[in-house]
Amino acid sequence: MATTKIINPATEQVIKEVAIQGAEELDAAVARALAAGPAWRAVAPSDRARLLRRFAGLVEDHLEELAALETANVGKPISESRDEVGMVAEVFYFYAGAVDKHRGATVPVAGGVDMTFHEPLGVVGAIVPWNFPIAIMSWKVGPALATGNTIIVKPAEITPLTALRLAELGLEAGLPEGVLQVVTGKGSVLGTRLSEHPDVAKVAFTGSTEVGREVMARASGTIKRVTLELGGKSASVIFADADLEKAAASTPGGVFANAGQDCCARSRALVQRSVFDRYLELLADAVAAWTVGDPTDPATKMGPLVTAAHRDVVAGFLAPGMGGSPDQPVALAHRGPVPDGPGFWHPVSVVAPADPAWRMAREEIFGPVLAVIPFDDEEEAVRLANDTPFGLSGSIWTRDSARSLRMARAVQAGNLSVNSNSSVRVQTSFGGMKQSGFGRELGLEALAAYSEVKNVFVSTVD
Repeated sequence: MATTKIINPATEQVIKEVAIQGAEELDAAVARALAAGPAWRAVAPSDRARLLRRFAGLVEDHLEELAALETANVGKPISESRDEVGMVAEVFYFYAGAVDKHRGATVPVAGGVDMTFHEPLGVVGAIVPWNFPIAIMSWKVGPALATGNTIIVKPAEITPLTALRLAELGLEAGLPEGVLQVVTGKGSVLGTRLSEHPDVAKVAFTGSTEVGREVMARASGTIKRVTLELGGKSASVIFADADLEKAAASTPGGVFANAGQDCCARSRALVQRSVFDRYLELLADAVAAWTVGDPTDPATKMGPLVTAAHRDVVAGFLAPGMGGSPDQPVALAHRGPVPDGPGFWHPVSVVAPADPAWRMAREEIFGPVLAVIPFDDEEEAVRLANDTPFGLSGSIWTRDSARSLRMARAVQAGNLSVNSNSSVRVQTSFGGMKQSGFGRELGLEALAAYSEVKNVFVSTVD
């Protein structure tokens, strides 16, 4: 079988070679998942919960191993990888606790008793991106298993290592063969087959909006259930009455974490004009403290980009012509240092003031580039925040509680934070509006995405 070389983005060295599987191997995995389904569905809720708790415990036991593997494969700082592996365990604990709480209802009707049941869908296909491989895999595996489905995970071709190891830990925890499987290979082959396979009941996809459209179109042939978590162009909206010191100090983490390779990255900072200059002064100090270097060093805040090709894409947003002038490069308010030698490094970059019509202010960059844009009043802030086809996340910075609620209702995004850049919590739902996708992951809402509601009426009339 053919293999692909998995590269460490910080060293450009080969970590491992992984099999490139094809449609035939995927079909075999679907057959195994289909065969394992009835027995898994019949496992008592308390036993299913116990298995998920055991799985979570093994993840905690192997936290350092999994974090080191994620850092080596993706290039993110070890501190971020540790946090993400910790979240994986928390996800499995959460859905272990949800197994026996996903309840139906009785409905008052005439002539009998009406009740609803939540039935598992069957075989679920999960297509996982390269930026948060282990965390996003868990977001799909946890609720899928809790609701009685079997699941096949297709990780990104370039970052499969933690998915493979997590599946091994699932077997060690006692999950039956066929309940959780990982297939590795090209998205154009495996993703296409998962989306079209007649025995796959649902596809949960996280990735680009362009590929999401294709997944949705292919799934339509079999009327598959689909959850799409796609791109974003999130904004931090910073008003004059905000705590500017806190807002500025929080900005780098909101856009440069994971080297900006995050669909929730606040790659636009919309700042009220009256405090624009002061905010930039404060931001300069915060950005200067954002250390870029060896991702295995706990002091490092940002590692490399995932591939050389992706680094070229990100650099293109700062090329001549991208800042309004056809001949001059973008004028940077800040450009940080990067290490010498191997590695797919890109400096943290701040463009200010940026024009909302520029490409960097309209398209998802997926890299450590921030466009700072002034606005005059609340009405303009709303217009600028919503002037994008995406609607995933964002932040609102103000001390005015009434304004914070007005903005939270007016900004078209599925996940908003006030005086914070936090987007994801295990206990709360996560998902987008507009072309950022549909469906929700995490929280109790995710259980509905992995089950069908069945209505049953029992006549009591003689």
